[in-house]
Formats: sequence, structure tokens, C-alpha cells
Amino acid sequence: MKTILILTSLLFVLGSCVKNNPDPSWIEVTAWDLVVNPNSPLTGNENYPGVLTQDFSNAWVYVENDLIGVFELPFKIPVLYEGDVELKIYPAVLNNGISATKKIYPFVAPYTINTTLVKNEVLTINPSTHYYEEVKFFVEDFEDGGGVLIADGNSSLASLERISAGPLLDPSVTQGNFGRITLTETEDLYVGSTIFNNGTLNMDLPSGTEVYLEIDYHNTNSLVTGVIAVDGSTSTDNPNVRINGQDASTIRWKKIYIDLRDIVSGSPNADYFEFSFNALLDEGTTGEINIDNIKAVYF
Repeated sequence: MKTILILTSLLFVLGSCVKNNPDPSWIEVTAWDLVVNPNSPLTGNENYPGVLTQDFSNAWVYVENDLIGVFELPFKIPVLYEGDVELKIYPAVLNNGISATKKIYPFVAPYTINTTLVKNEVLTINPSTHYYEEVKFFVEDFEDGGGVLIADGNSSLASLERISAGPLLDPSVTQGNFGRITLTETEDLYVGSTIFNNGTLNMDLPSGTEVYLEIDYHNTNSLVTGVIAVDGSTSTDNPNVRINGQDASTIRWKKIYIDLRDIVSGSPNADYFEFSFNALLDEGTTGEINIDNIKAVYF
């Protein structure tokens, strides 16, 4: 409710600006572009940072370090500045997929320019961003020729398969390989988890700081994501965010940013972490869950 009140107040102020000051400058922002950071020590590694998908649907806008507001892209806003200014635009996500929580994504850089604002003229920007150099990743994008790093659980009735027909799901997206879970009336339960630590990887996520899980998804059935804290021989699965199924008539690839800070920090004695994926057939006779570009992102 507090966030809604703040945004409502910002819209009221912007409206008042135009009414009382008929000659504002205008800033138009179209869409974010996520690019590779050429200065990252991981650049050139075939797994860094996986496929660059993003859903930076919002932006925090600052002019001369003054917060102008938080806006959903694309947008065009009036500002009471003119002349030479510093403009900063921060990429923002819907935290845990919640539309009321628009958070600056902490792992990518703001778009910063020194520019000139002119009264009654529109400055149009297509901002770009990149992951900071010190960001670390664990990635499962289903593109590796080796084994998929998600294993079906012993109690699972359905299985996760590697699929290589991404464009057939959405002609506008060249998805490449991805993972698919098909649920039926007889195979109506899926239980699975990553096995990053079953090999050379060691997903020891940091406590007390930002940790996120990014997932691309295309689903007609819901999926519950969780975090497994492993302490010696003890494993504790912490169910976290439920990704609801989409209507088959409007389904498309989407992306979610899942905040893991509280769960990871709440397990300070864990030796390492894994991610769980659980699903039960919602309704009808079949349900399909496609997932891709699974990334643990942290500093």
C-alpha cells in the first residue's frame, strides 16, 4: 500500500508540473538492452553469463541525483530541468514477480549520461546495461552437451526433458534448448532439484547480501521454486515462490527474478545450496512447464 501511495503521489506531482509549468523538458525511455560487460573477468567463458535475457520492465529515474520517480517502460515524462544535466536510469524488476514491488536490480549498472535538456523538446533514450564485473553466476541453460544439472527426485512421477525446439513455442523468440516437464493424469507430480554440487561446482551462496534466482518460463501449469540448504547429511527444502500457470491462449516466454537473500541468510550453517522445482497437475488432463536460463546471481 505504501508503494502504491508513493507512485500515486509521483503521478500527481508530474501532472501538477505540466499544469503549472507548461514548458517542461521531456524524457522518453523506450526499452532496456542487456549487453555483455567486456571488462568482466568471466567474459569469454562459454558459460558467462548464459543467454542474456531480461525483463527490466521498470526504471528509477534520477536527474542531477534527484529522484524523479519509478516508471514502467516505455514512458515519457516531464521534468523541470533544462540545460546540462547528469541523467541516471536504473534497471528495475518486479521482485519475486510482484507488480507492487519494483526494485532496482542490484547486479546491473545504471545507464548514466551527461546530456542537455531543452524546454518543450523530448530526449528519447534506449538505455543499455550490463552485469557488474564482480557478479558471479551458476547457470543452467540446457545448452551444454553434458548432463542436465537438474535431477528428477525419487518420488517424481514426471520427468524433466531437454528440448531443442524453442522457436516452435514462440516464433518471435529463438530460445534454443530448454527443459520441459509434462504433467498428465497418471504422471501428475514432478519433484526435482539442481545438482550443481554433485561434481566440480560448489554453490556456496553468500549470507547477508543480495542473492537472486533468475528463471525464464513458458508454462500452462504452476511451478513451485525453492531453496535446499544442505548441512552435512541434512537437507532442508524451503519452498519459496510459486510461478502460476499461464492461459494457453496468451502464453509466452516470461522471466522472473526471485529474491533469495532471506532464505540464504536464514541458513548460515549450510555447507551449500541447491534449487528445488516441484509441480502438481493443476487441473484438466495435461499441464506443461518449460524453463530455461536458470541463474543464481550474487556478488
